[in-house]
Formats: sequence, structure tokens, C-alpha cells
Amino acid sequence: MRRRERALADIDPVMSRLIKAAGPCTLHERVERSPFESLATSIAYQQLNGTAASRILGRFVALYAPLPFPEPAALAGTSDEQLRAVGFSFAKVRALRDLADKVLQGVVPPRDELHTLEDEIIVERLTQVRGIGRWTVQMMLMTQLGRPNVFPADDFGVRNGFRLAYGLKGMPTPRALAAFGARWQPHGSLAAWYLWRAVDLAREGKLPRPTRAPRVATVKVAPKKKAKGKK
Repeated sequence: MRRRERALADIDPVMSRLIKAAGPCTLHERVERSPFESLATSIAYQQLNGTAASRILGRFVALYAPLPFPEPAALAGTSDEQLRAVGFSFAKVRALRDLADKVLQGVVPPRDELHTLEDEIIVERLTQVRGIGRWTVQMMLMTQLGRPNVFPADDFGVRNGFRLAYGLKGMPTPRALAAFGARWQPHGSLAAWYLWRAVDLAREGKLPRPTRAPRVATVKVAPKKKAKGKK
């Protein structure tokens, strides 16, 4: 067990069992991406399955060959019709143009500057882009910048992993989970990764059984409504 996993395991016995079951964390930063590429990719993937989004993104990049990825200024010379033809919706075309404008204006900082800023400053700056929310920026902080203490309490997978790992009957509220997760600082990103893995382990039948559920606010699943005409 590596130092950071050991530190998290020492904080929480449930996390300790989860770490042993899941093995070493494989979350690595991807520093080769520019902020523009990361956010444009996130926009492309919004509300689509991975295969469809990958195809659309590939057609988008092909418009600017032989560049590996377009520069923000290049979008000014690309018509809405061209962007729509590769598969982007009108909303995503507007989001991409807004992203390009805010990169050129300096609202979205370049990669070198991004590394010098605190997490919340980055969230505040990047969520000014149309279509970019807090969750998207948190994923970027974790996967691109390698920030160690990002905990996306709103993420469904993290919440579901917590429910499974800690034996709750209902889903924890984001606020309650964020409060509970404060004990994992400064290893929030690592904790989130292991909660994601908890879902996989539960699916495989390998999730350690919880000893006792913690006191944390939960939301009960509402009963399904009966179809009209059925009793």
C-alpha cells in the first residue's frame, strides 16, 4: 500500500477495507491537454454516450487536420453549419464558441497559469463558460491537474459508491456527504476514486460488507408511480 492510500486507510476503516479490495489508485493526471482541449472535449461528451461523442469529436478535430487539436482562434473561421455537420447541437456550438472566446480573453487561463491557481479560483473562472459546470471543472482538476483534494459530492457515482460501501438504505445528500467527507482531507480525490470503484466492486460481488452504517443524511428513493388504469 502506497503512502497516500495508507494515509487515507488510517483515517477511515471502511476506506481501509475498500482500498485493500480495489488495489492501488490508477488515477493519473493528463498534463498534455490544454484547458481548451479538455473543456471542448467535455462539451462534446455532455449528454451523449461515449461512442457517439467520440465520433463527433473525431470529426470536429478532422476539420483542422493536420493539427492534433484545433486552437481557439480557429473556431472563428468555422461556420455554424460546419460545426453542426460534424454532429454538434446548436447549444454545443454556442458553448464551443463561448469557450474559445473566453480562452482568448484570458478568462480561461493557459495551462502554465492554471497550475498556479487554487482549486476554487479555477472553478470560479472556468464555470463562466457556457455549458461548463462545477462537476466538469472538478473532473478536470482531478484528471488533468492531479489535484489531491477534490471531492465531487454531487457526483452520482460517488454518492452511490458511498451508499454501497457504508451500507446506507438511501442515497446520501450531497451536503451530508461533503460534510462526512471532510474527514478524508487532504485526500478527497483519492476518496472519490475509491467510492467510484466501490460501485464496480459491488457489481462484481467483491465489495467488503459494511460493519455499521454511519450517521449521514440520506434521501429515500421515491416509489414508482403506477401507470394509469393499473391497480
